[in-house]
Amino acid sequence: MTQDFARLVRLRDDLKSWALDHAFPLWWEVGADQAKGGFFEKIDLDGTPVEAPRRARVQPRQIYSYAAAGLLGWEGPWKQALTHGLDFYLSKYRRPDGFIRTLVASDGTPLDDKVDLYDQAFGLFGLAMAAQVLPERTDLPALAVELRGKLQATLKHPVAGFEESVPRTLPLLSNPHMHLFEASLAWVEAGGDAGWRALADEIAELALAKFIDPVSGGLREYYDGDWNPAPGLQGRIIEPGHQFEWAWLLLRWGQLADRDDAVAAALRMIEIGDGPGVDPARGVAIFALLDDMSVHDDVARLWAQTERIKAGVLAAAVTGDPRWWSTAAAGAEGLIKYFDTPVKGLWRDKLQADGTFVDEAAPASSFYHIVCAILELDRAVSARS
Repeated sequence: MTQDFARLVRLRDDLKSWALDHAFPLWWEVGADQAKGGFFEKIDLDGTPVEAPRRARVQPRQIYSYAAAGLLGWEGPWKQALTHGLDFYLSKYRRPDGFIRTLVASDGTPLDDKVDLYDQAFGLFGLAMAAQVLPERTDLPALAVELRGKLQATLKHPVAGFEESVPRTLPLLSNPHMHLFEASLAWVEAGGDAGWRALADEIAELALAKFIDPVSGGLREYYDGDWNPAPGLQGRIIEPGHQFEWAWLLLRWGQLADRDDAVAAALRMIEIGDGPGVDPARGVAIFALLDDMSVHDDVARLWAQTERIKAGVLAAAVTGDPRWWSTAAAGAEGLIKYFDTPVKGLWRDKLQADGTFVDEAAPASSFYHIVCAILELDRAVSARS
């Protein structure tokens, strides 16, 4: 056992205890709206929920988190929490045409009926995880296939991938495709139909052909209508957190499809995220670089640290190279810094260049990132123990 792996085992234990003993209970007892349904968007650092309109992208993240809670061994009412979120989500966010609306009030009243690609992707992802742990819910695979068909009929891009919305809005984005890729792989693992593998293949090929800069190996964020980098500075932006997140997905797909080129591209993205993408003074991954690897935005968001963990543990497992355990351990050490809050089970979101955190409520949207990282870390450690 290497020193890095031994360090990672200790970090896994700390993170898992934090989640099981503090975070899962808090985000169910306080973060779930027991009166109106669904989950609150935020919890203040004093431990009180924040009342606000509820985005479609947050509810399936909480559904995922409590599905994963059961897999991690939380002895609390994970299934009740999961179905609490699922019932609210399916009853309040599904439009009559099968698409997911963007925003509702706390009582479920529609506030924004826009069809946003990112929101559809998270809907598919949340349904996949729910279906994995609730096999009796035979309605969930059918709902997901219906939504996938709607996307392909309405938002399909003429070359590959999808438009952001109808009518078209620019720039086109790689980020929603990343989450569609994640959802597709989750449905493949859940035993979904062949259409999920086909969608995963299409998005992986689009990433390898268009999203990844052939010069730097970094994956860009913004594109014109033909999948060329968006004009100006916008088209040069590379987010370290997304290098890790895409790498984690391409490593999974590369194994599934037996594609060494995908594995090589993923490892290069991890090198970018772990190199110029990390501020050595704070020990954390920052928000954005430009394609020459210069710093574009030095704020360090919590979610980028979780993706560093996931990329590191899977790279180590796929390649057998122990140096990637160091990447994962550094990500875990960075993540734990965000958990220094007055109420255990909450987190900070933005670490500034001067080493101080922005004083703000803990966003529920981060929970999925944290839980997924802990689950991947736990699986990797257990597989080697």
